[in-house]
Order: sequence, then C-alpha cells, then structure tokens
Amino acid sequence: MNRYDLDGRIAVVTGGAMGIGRAVAHRLAVSGATIALWDLDPDKAAHVAREIDGDAQAFTCDVADWASVAAARDATLARFGRIDILVNSAGIAGNVALVEDYDTAMWDRIMAVNLTGTFHTNKAVIPAMKAQNYGRIVNIASVAGKEGNPKASHYAASKAGVIGFTKAIGKEVATHDIAVNCVTPAAANTPILEQLTEEFIQFMLSKIPRGRFVEVEEIANMVAWLASEECSFTTGAVFDISGGRATY
Repeated sequence: MNRYDLDGRIAVVTGGAMGIGRAVAHRLAVSGATIALWDLDPDKAAHVAREIDGDAQAFTCDVADWASVAAARDATLARFGRIDILVNSAGIAGNVALVEDYDTAMWDRIMAVNLTGTFHTNKAVIPAMKAQNYGRIVNIASVAGKEGNPKASHYAASKAGVIGFTKAIGKEVATHDIAVNCVTPAAANTPILEQLTEEFIQFMLSKIPRGRFVEVEEIANMVAWLASEECSFTTGAVFDISGGRATY
C-alpha cells in the first residue's frame, strides 16, 4: 500500500460507518490523518472510530439536514481545530422502478441525501478551508451519473448532479489551494446493494468488463491520493473507477 503524507490532517468522512466511507476512513488513517466520522448511525460510527487507531471521533450527522451538518461541522472544529479533508460518501440507492411508477417521496429522499447532502457538506467545510487557504474535497458520485441505469433514474440523476456540482465548486475555490474532485465508481459490494433486486445487481455486474464489482479498498486508494497535498493542480475533475465500463 502506498502511503500518502496526511500527517496532521483532519479528515471528515461522511457515511463513514460502513461501505465506501468506512474503507476511506481506514485508508486515510493509515496515511496519518485524524478521522472525524459523520454518520446518521452513531453506534456504528463509534464502532468504526474505535477500529481506527488514534483520535478518531464519531459525530451524529444527517447530511440531508443543514442544521445537523452545521452542528457536526462546529463540533468537529471544536474538537480538532480545523478541517483539511472532506470525503463525502453518504448516499442511498433507493428501490428499482420505472420512472412512471417511481414514488415521489422516495425521489425526494434520494435527492435530499445524495445531492443536497453533497451541497450541505461542501458548503459547511469550505469557509474553514478558505480561511486556512487549504483543503481537499472528494465527492463520491457514481458511473450511473455518467451513463444512467434503466429503472434507476432517481439515482442516476442525483449522481449526475454531484458530478456537475463538483465541477462548478472546483472552479470556485481553485485559488485557495482547495481541490474539489469526484470519483465515479461502478457498483461495489456494500450494504447499499441490499436496497436493490438480484436481477438489477446482475444487470450492473454484466456491464463491467472486469467481470466483478469494485472493492471498497480500491475506491479508497484512489480517494487517498485525491485527499493528499500531492493532488495539487487537478480540481473540478471526475475520476473513473468503473472496471472499464465508462471509458470517457
């Protein structure tokens, strides 16, 4: 494993209690970062914090609720004094259905967590990053945001929004030594798959030339570089990790 120099950095990982977020939290910690886990499940987040050596701390946070995000931000700054890295991994998939049959309340919830949650978390940390003239933000999008999946228009739309948002914000903060990028993974074998049908899971697998789902550790490896000082020029970019599915 390559070790990026994150010594002394404070890294916020949303959705850090499981899946991609948990893998990212462990990966950044190995490289020296102190981890603040923002998650809706305080017990699971606290368990991950205990798994990580050092001063990792769990904070209860609903990314869809601005007041909750602002409170987590304030508590993190009070505890650690700064925020250098944000990895926005919190997200939900929703169920699978044709657009004409899709529940409007579920659509709203998907947008609230995946897209508005990304807005909330980025909005929360950027002022502190500007004040210190340094920051690294990595938003977890999806290959679905580039290509779309039938019967998952809600998820594709939310992740396409994350991609567009990242491109815009990356340009806004570029002169403050703040890099804002996103990654677009193919499906990973995480608890989020429990929200989907077996038929849909097999459909997604059939689209990946590698013939397997991406491992969360592989995503975390890419995120680690994007979260490091070595990612010094690239911003507003989209990094594919789709096993060959998306090649543009």
